[in-house]
Amino acid sequence: MTNPALARIAQALERIAGTAAAPPGDNTVSVLPQGSEAFVWHAGNDTLKAVERVQHVPLDLLHGIDHARDALLENTRQFARGYPANNALLWGARGMGKSTLIKAVHAKVHAERPGSLALIEIHREDITHLYRLLSRMRQLKRRAILMCDDLSFDAHDSTLKSLKAVLEGGLEGRPDNVLFYATSNRRHLTPRDIMENERSTAIHPAEAVEEKVSLSDRFGLWLGFHGCDQPTYLAMVKGYADHFGLDVEDDALHARAIEWQMTRGARSGRVAWQFIQDLAGRMERTLETG
Repeated sequence: MTNPALARIAQALERIAGTAAAPPGDNTVSVLPQGSEAFVWHAGNDTLKAVERVQHVPLDLLHGIDHARDALLENTRQFARGYPANNALLWGARGMGKSTLIKAVHAKVHAERPGSLALIEIHREDITHLYRLLSRMRQLKRRAILMCDDLSFDAHDSTLKSLKAVLEGGLEGRPDNVLFYATSNRRHLTPRDIMENERSTAIHPAEAVEEKVSLSDRFGLWLGFHGCDQPTYLAMVKGYADHFGLDVEDDALHARAIEWQMTRGARSGRVAWQFIQDLAGRMERTLETG
């Protein structure tokens, strides 16, 4: 007869090691069923939690990022059709729609080819354990995009080397049915002051900097996002207002949007969306997304 205390200790050790089976639940899965299009991976217990409803905006509402939109859409379509495609790094100004674009592109491709492509969100702190998820993905036929938002690294971050191995450098490499899309405010994923410090203190400065930028080189597709001008900002606001049926005369809409932008001290897609949320609330209207 099993000692209950020993059984509890064994279960606790399994959870710490990350090998325990996932607790039962309506939306916790060990595979990627066709009925779900998006998941969140929890490394602590190796579970994929299905997302019932992904919040996204239609792709044609994203203004001022035409090149990035077209490039990421074509890359994702290639992948969904079963052809080779590149890992993508979306970097640049905050609030300009990097993660929003990934979700919008996935929604577009999912609508074109239902069930062909899953979207799996992973957290930055779980990257060191990502090989476990990839081992599972190798056994599946369904294709998936792994999305990591706001990816960046400190000077002595061991996660950096883990991600390098996952993207290209390991013996097994990345599974053919997996792509990695990441967003970051930094082009090379490490702060400039860290890179400059490496350059000034290392015995071989060029090699030290090369080590820091070699991770971003593993992304075949680099898409830059930059701050928008006022016409682009107003086009974003107008596009959202028309889409959600917020009937406001153009001059009044622009005046209110500019006033909102001035109080925030910035122009971006995020600021435009926040203005639309405020406007809809004042008009007692709801915004249906996803």
